[in-house]
Amino acid sequence: MEEGCNIYEGKWVFDKERKPMYEEDECRPYISPQLTCQRHGRPDKDYQFWRWQPNACDLPQFNATLMLEALRNKRMLFTGDSLNRGQFMSMVCLLQRLVPENQKSMETIESLIVFRLKEYNASVEFYWAPFLLESNSDNATNHRISAERIVRKGSIDKHGEFWKGADIMVFSTYLWWTVGSKMKFLKGSFNDEQKEIEEVSNEEAYRIGMKTMLEWVGKYMNPNSTRVFFTSLSPTHGGNAKWEGKTDRNCDNETTIIEDPEYWGSTWSKSIMQVISEELPKSEVPISFLNITQLSAYRKDAHIQIYEWGANLSNPKAHGDCVHWCLPGLQDTWNQLLFAQLFYPN
Repeated sequence: MEEGCNIYEGKWVFDKERKPMYEEDECRPYISPQLTCQRHGRPDKDYQFWRWQPNACDLPQFNATLMLEALRNKRMLFTGDSLNRGQFMSMVCLLQRLVPENQKSMETIESLIVFRLKEYNASVEFYWAPFLLESNSDNATNHRISAERIVRKGSIDKHGEFWKGADIMVFSTYLWWTVGSKMKFLKGSFNDEQKEIEEVSNEEAYRIGMKTMLEWVGKYMNPNSTRVFFTSLSPTHGGNAKWEGKTDRNCDNETTIIEDPEYWGSTWSKSIMQVISEELPKSEVPISFLNITQLSAYRKDAHIQIYEWGANLSNPKAHGDCVHWCLPGLQDTWNQLLFAQLFYPN
């Protein structure tokens, strides 16, 4: 890459000659069934053939061999919600095809998924913590609670115990902070009979979460031996989304990208992005920012839609998944950007 090139400013180029970096079937059994859109009947594959082209340089190709060598004797950890888990799954799919069957394994231990690379004495892991802080949504399999979501203030150490020792850390948290207009914070413990709860705006709550994360990073991440990344918010294309001059749009049956370079969706928050831009530079430990929001905003075609196990086919517009992304697909580009910042910082 040329020095000073902003790899996040560019456009999507449809390239039928460029094959996906892996096939969906190649990544079984490691890939989550939620992300296997072809297996669940998606008829088109065009969403797999778009490549991100920065304006002032070329984006380095993801080199799985180099990445595996860089991971030798190391631990790479993604932590956050299901969107961060999708990025983790993408990384596993990108790497596992070069590793013999008897040299790789995956296991789930409560909130932790560990993909082991035996020959490299390495692991790529995902830890479920949608708020990063302790919350009443911390059960990795049963987190769709009927009650309001509550976050325990200043409680990152509960999850942080599982993060210590990571050599490459990828944080992501956003979507769960935006449900409703207010966030409930718990003072004290979830075990207290009388719970003291305060309500703050989503932006204020998110700022508290970011500050707590940065304090933890400053305390436990050694800048001389670790790399820390933060993935920006992943855009959605459902509900009252708007593009091409029309409102109330939805990703259902969308097979083309949004080509308007000025497009900014109505279903995600600029104010949250502002909090990130204000707080992230305050980190005592350098944090590489994966600014995937704008480039992902164009990709209304890349969502799961109705092509997942258990999808409600009776009303795709109401029940299609316009939050998560098919694999192979967009999140492979996120990891290509991570790879570029890891090996070609400028």
